[in-house]
Amino acid sequence: MSPISRTTRAALGASVVALTMVVATACGPENEDPAGAQTAAPTAAATTPGKPGAAPLKLPTVEELKAWKFEDWDKWAQQNVITPAVKGYWTLQKILNAKPKPMPQPPQDPTQPPAQPTAPATAPAPAQPTPAQPPAGGDQIPSVIPAKPAQHPFAKNLHVNGKIFFKDGNEDYVCSGTVVTDPANPGKSNLVWTASHCLHGGKGNKYYTDITFAPAYNSNGLLSGGKQANEADAEPYGEWGAVAGMVSPQWTAEADPEHGGPWSQYDFGIIKVANPSGNGKSLEETVGGAVPIWFNAPREQLGNVSNYGYPAGKPFNGVELDHCDSGQPSRKTGDPSRPAMLVIGCNMTGGSSGGGWFATKDGKQVLVSDTSIGNGANTYEAGPYLEDVASKMYDYFSKKSK
Repeated sequence: MSPISRTTRAALGASVVALTMVVATACGPENEDPAGAQTAAPTAAATTPGKPGAAPLKLPTVEELKAWKFEDWDKWAQQNVITPAVKGYWTLQKILNAKPKPMPQPPQDPTQPPAQPTAPATAPAPAQPTPAQPPAGGDQIPSVIPAKPAQHPFAKNLHVNGKIFFKDGNEDYVCSGTVVTDPANPGKSNLVWTASHCLHGGKGNKYYTDITFAPAYNSNGLLSGGKQANEADAEPYGEWGAVAGMVSPQWTAEADPEHGGPWSQYDFGIIKVANPSGNGKSLEETVGGAVPIWFNAPREQLGNVSNYGYPAGKPFNGVELDHCDSGQPSRKTGDPSRPAMLVIGCNMTGGSSGGGWFATKDGKQVLVSDTSIGNGANTYEAGPYLEDVASKMYDYFSKKSK
């Protein structure tokens, strides 16, 4: 559970929400006022700021979202603007002290038998509604796979993985993310894929602040084993602050970030980052690669999936890039009107959230999901199946942030 307690929020219903694009401004670290951000001059990567008093949009159905065109996504995105990362906020000590963002817990752990009822001492309380559970026998949770740390120095193809840092209120947190290709800027991507719950607080909340990405964090192992190092040692490519970002409409409308639910089936997000040295070189050029996303991947072709991330909850310490080579993912059913999640055996903990799930297509590494939820026993992780809604959001974001 997150150290910042929240009241569990309702999952379903057509909620009035806004899909936010994170836009860079010259504000200081204490200026987190969305209204103030709306008055700032937009950068070349910015969307048009939301218009004060504009009529909010209601969350469409999943089928309606699949039919959205660029203009529909653009109208949705223009509702609000949030202040992004402030250069210089993060120090190595802040990063090391940041808490792992807990993975949302499933409504009921299918690996555990249901609790046996006991005779009440008084009249029973009225029954409370519970989240819909998968049909009996519909899901099979795989056996746990112990995570293994990547060898130092990282192989070049692993430099696309990194840590994400952000502020949730007054608390500092860490997640994981992956450099992905940008169709609008071939070979020069500045895009990072992660989980929605690493970017936005869910229903009734807003985007986190000071969102920053450090690719190939601790690649040379200079922080491993309790060793002391400086920022340049820990972050070979520096800290790339977010200048734009987007999460799924389902997340902003429905999500309780402490608990898994139908929103977890759309727990994906994307940020655009800026070169910290200002030399114009893209993230993809800097780290030496970016990973294509395989949308609507046939499940039967996902035969050898590995997930990567920086787990920071015990027994992990957040300085190692760990991975679980988990083979064929199983299905995790939730809302049957939404695509069943992918689930793999893995014992990684909080901090690995948002980390990439990789498969092979035509002999090349591709991204097929991101870490979304895990169970309390740390025996499995589940990630969203990336289909048409994810593809449409990605396509819009790539074109808009060109």
